[in-house]
Amino acid sequence: MKKLSVITLSVLLAGCFSDTSDLKQYMADVQSTTKAYVDPMPQITPFNHVDYQAGELRSPFDIPRPEAIQKKIQQMSGCLSPDPRRRKQPLEKFALSDLAMRGTLGELDVTWALMEASDATIHRVAVGSYVGLYNGRITEVNQDNIKIVELVPDGAGCWVERESTIVMVKSDA
Repeated sequence: MKKLSVITLSVLLAGCFSDTSDLKQYMADVQSTTKAYVDPMPQITPFNHVDYQAGELRSPFDIPRPEAIQKKIQQMSGCLSPDPRRRKQPLEKFALSDLAMRGTLGELDVTWALMEASDATIHRVAVGSYVGLYNGRITEVNQDNIKIVELVPDGAGCWVERESTIVMVKSDA
């Protein structure tokens, strides 16, 4: 057993000390034929300082004020546009696809619709209430649906009326 381990050790040591002269010769050839090349330093251009001349104007890093946007809307005269001074109602922050009609309530000549928003809140709306993202005004409330007229931008600075309907959601009970 001891003799076997001595033989194995001698074979392993013989493999570690083999002749490496061919590798040394190859490395010397490569080093003698390869030339080191370093790219020259890039040309440095002088810095030209330019004074900021728009100190009185709005900073480009600030969000535009709502007044500036409203002035732009008012400048478009002669075409249909929403009233920018009108106070927004709670259901105007939801898209029409996020609203569902759940029922109706009525008293004398007034009919209200119960609308459920995507945040699971119930709101009572009637003719003249505003819903949706595009200034949707409710024009008719029935037991089965609600008719809405929205003002949709046409891309040229004016607005176009679009009629939409929200239908009563049938319960599965």
